[in-house]
Amino acid sequence: MKIKVCAFDAYGTLFDINSAARECSKSIKLKNFNDNWIHISRHWREKQISYTWLLRIMNLYKDFWEITQDSLDYALELYKLDHDKELKEKLLSLYLELDAYPEVASMLKSIKALGVKTAVLSNGSPKMLNSAINSSLIAPYLDEVLSVESIKVFKPDPRVYELVLSCFGCTRDEVLFVSSNGWDICGASNFGFKTVWINRDSLPYDKLPFSPDFTGFDLTEVSAIL
Repeated sequence: MKIKVCAFDAYGTLFDINSAARECSKSIKLKNFNDNWIHISRHWREKQISYTWLLRIMNLYKDFWEITQDSLDYALELYKLDHDKELKEKLLSLYLELDAYPEVASMLKSIKALGVKTAVLSNGSPKMLNSAINSSLIAPYLDEVLSVESIKVFKPDPRVYELVLSCFGCTRDEVLFVSSNGWDICGASNFGFKTVWINRDSLPYDKLPFSPDFTGFDLTEVSAIL
């Protein structure tokens, strides 16, 4: 397997999507939020993803930051916290600086040492991605940050994965794509990439047509595979 480019999904793969709500629960004194932050975070993420799928089906596009805000509005309203502007602003501020998983920097550095190019390929807007990347200090280990903003269509549309080929001038079989999302792995596998599914929660794989080529508990597996 000759891999020239390793492309990573961002949210849930490089960055811990629950870290915003978790950190907020440490500083906001709201019992309803503090008791339910993990559930609020999960609803927030579920709506964020489902809204991209629905927009794609309808051939519509909306900036991912707007979708992130809309999804949070839904999650907060579900728990009757939608009138708390301070809470919403705090959560959105923290989302722009999500924690990277602890192994991310060392993993990217080891991949670069192998001579493999690295990229982020994400639904996230450039503003969101650059903010998270800079706050986690991993920018030096990334060659490119590719956002769907440039083509205004969301994953798993094949045109998103085509961005990697256009950017690096490589072939499909020279790309290793890494994601924690089964549907994203399916989309990338369908496109022709080799794939690594990061399964931190030991979940069953989605019942979809394509399976990952490799599965790992965390991102240290990527270095081992390469």
